[in-house]
Amino acid sequence: MSEQIILDTQKWVERVVIGLNLCPFAKSPVAMGRVRWVVYEGVDMEELITMLLHELRYLTAALPNETETTLLIHPNMLLDFEDYNDFLDVADEAVEELDLEGIIQVASFHPGYQFADTDADDVTNYTNRSPYPTLHLLREDSIERAIENYPNVIAIPEINMETMRKLGIKALRNLMNG
Repeated sequence: MSEQIILDTQKWVERVVIGLNLCPFAKSPVAMGRVRWVVYEGVDMEELITMLLHELRYLTAALPNETETTLLIHPNMLLDFEDYNDFLDVADEAVEELDLEGIIQVASFHPGYQFADTDADDVTNYTNRSPYPTLHLLREDSIERAIENYPNVIAIPEINMETMRKLGIKALRNLMNG
């Protein structure tokens, strides 16, 4: 099952995140094989937190030219977006607990992702919608290097929302579902 979950997530990253250029920094780590794809299939909150702590430590200890970023996919937990969103505080506390603020940050993706002040079916939510609830662990120095080489980083969210609006929900669902 884990293999299929990883394949589904990789397909989403390739087709949506990279294919639509939602994250102009994603292509290089994926192409170079520097993404760690980790699945937690359980349903125990303490185990998920333990795995998150493990992955934060792993990413910090790994050489950046081997593992630049980690996707921690948990398909059976935090399926409700509000519960997932609340859990992001726990993820941030884990970063703090390990004294990794300024070193690692957590980005969030979820099948029901919803920005504040948007309707659930707003097409712009698809900028952060993934096949499964996913915590994306990123090295801050990798982000900083990528930003240095990108001309208008502040415009990325608006460009992404406009991309979603142009495509429409039907086309996005087709793209995500293959």
